[in-house]
Amino acid sequence: MLIGYHASHEQFAPEDLRVLAREAERAGFGAVMSSDHFKPWSELQGQSGFAWVWLGAAMEATSVPFGTLAVPGGWRYHPAIVAQAGATLARLFPGRLAWLGLGSGEALNESVVGQGWPPKAERNSRLEEGARIIRALWNGETVSSERPIPVREAHLYTRPAQPHPLLVGAALGPETAQWLGAWADGLITVNMPREQLGEVVAAFRRGGGAGKRLILQMHLSWAPTEGEARDLAWRNWRFNVVEPQVAENCASPEDFEEATRDLGPEDLEGHVIMASEPEHFVSAIVEAADLGFDEIYLHNVGDNQRAFLATFGEEVLPRLPQNPCDNLREPTNV
Repeated sequence: MLIGYHASHEQFAPEDLRVLAREAERAGFGAVMSSDHFKPWSELQGQSGFAWVWLGAAMEATSVPFGTLAVPGGWRYHPAIVAQAGATLARLFPGRLAWLGLGSGEALNESVVGQGWPPKAERNSRLEEGARIIRALWNGETVSSERPIPVREAHLYTRPAQPHPLLVGAALGPETAQWLGAWADGLITVNMPREQLGEVVAAFRRGGGAGKRLILQMHLSWAPTEGEARDLAWRNWRFNVVEPQVAENCASPEDFEEATRDLGPEDLEGHVIMASEPEHFVSAIVEAADLGFDEIYLHNVGDNQRAFLATFGEEVLPRLPQNPCDNLREPTNV
């Protein structure tokens, strides 16, 4: 079990996130996960740095492994460009770009390039094809194809060092998870009620994912009191508590604000772990590990990041059954 820190580009400026990644490593977190947005969920969050530029700076400033999210469907990112970007980072920081989390995307980020926003079935087809193109390019092949993603005579002359980063698929429900099991190197999902999360894991394994990497992004809100934690969660992360079929079609922060304007802190239950006592978070992490998750990335949704890192470094990470950080760090690149 690897416990990592989630760097949320929607919420913090890139220069601040670079510092936070370094502080997370010092606190004992064994890896960093980066989001990748063009727009934030809400105007309140107010940031959206370019993840691929930030990854190079953050990896230079730290020594831990990284993972990042990407949508290789041919809208904002063509899979050939994702392959080139991932290969370059993998060469600069051997072994430290651990995985790319590939998803079918959301209109919030992908529709900005003005190519429309197709239905889910077409986006899934593009997702699987994007993963195929990335793998082929990393393996040294020359790739040409017309549909569903046009690519002509693509060939990477600078390829990643072996082993290649894992291509893990993102899923929020059992149906998508089962489909990913057949072709993805692993699964990444978010925390949800235990029964639902167990169904997602079981579906992924049933679809062919048995033995593959399981990664969890755990949304949480910590503060010195539970009331503060609940307030921070509501103010900063209620925009993310909507049904997937709604979220993937909201094209602006204003759409998310409208979709969540009637929500209260109680509506975040099951989506965000809101508490003040370290034991509560230790139990939640252990419970997720019992479902088989190999990597768990903690996303504290409030703006109290430094206090969160200090508290979890002192009172949560040391209480876990196994502290993975010492064994999984790579030496700093100089």
